[in-house]
Amino acid sequence: MSLPPPWDAPKVVLLCGGMGSRMREETEYRPKPMVEVGGRPLLWHIMKLYAAHGLTDFVCCLGYRGAMIKQYFLDYHALRSDMTVSLASGDVEYASGEVDDWRVSLVDTGQDAMTGARVKRVEHHLGGADVFLCTYGDGLADVDIRALVDFHRSHGRLATVTGVYPPSRFGELATDGSQVTSFVEKPAGEARISGGFFVFDRAVLDRLSPASGCVLEREPLEGLAADGELCVFPHDGFWQCADTVRDVEHLRGLWDRGDAPWRVWDDRTESAAAPHPGRRQSDRVDALLRAAGTR
Repeated sequence: MSLPPPWDAPKVVLLCGGMGSRMREETEYRPKPMVEVGGRPLLWHIMKLYAAHGLTDFVCCLGYRGAMIKQYFLDYHALRSDMTVSLASGDVEYASGEVDDWRVSLVDTGQDAMTGARVKRVEHHLGGADVFLCTYGDGLADVDIRALVDFHRSHGRLATVTGVYPPSRFGELATDGSQVTSFVEKPAGEARISGGFFVFDRAVLDRLSPASGCVLEREPLEGLAADGELCVFPHDGFWQCADTVRDVEHLRGLWDRGDAPWRVWDDRTESAAAPHPGRRQSDRVDALLRAAGTR
């Protein structure tokens, strides 16, 4: 995918502080956005989507095990580059420039803060821009980010939420008596839900509180809707929240088969990523076993 023409790109706030209690197998020792799909954290996949549309200035709201996210980005340049190390002096020369040109602010927003509080606590990192984007660190999609921002600017309201159809976890049967007339594997739900991928005018920050109990999805968004200041950007493409281990395995399967709809960027020539140190050893073993089975 080619980059869009230069534009006044707003900052992107990423909510990365939750514990992911419904998938403790993956998140006991690492934050949920660091759970890997295709050898890369969920967080990286989300950032690649925004970057494909020209948005490369990120503000990560850290909480649970936030130090792992900091370490990931501290190591990012080194692990993505060829290098020569002088053991005597400690000097390092990097021989490869194939590293994403992003600016990433990593902000501790508290262990127990809710989503609204986290956004409010990074207000000072948003500069003077009139709008900013915001999404969760566990949802992958092929949202047209440029069209989303254009839609937000067109309607003149304070906030936009991306509306998606949630994938069902079960197959759907259509029957005529005891006869099954059709079977649809995991059809989408009938009503749209919030898929994240918000765009907010700066004035939305005035509706948030730094108090830990401020939940973005409660009083702030409910109030915006009641005041007629919230619009929905309909997205009919791919969207999947990594809410459970089963969801993560589904995303991994799509990536491994080359069928990941959210992969709108063009990096197919890149070499396979080395596992991040934060990844569970069992993940690496599973990958080796899969590779051995293909020989």
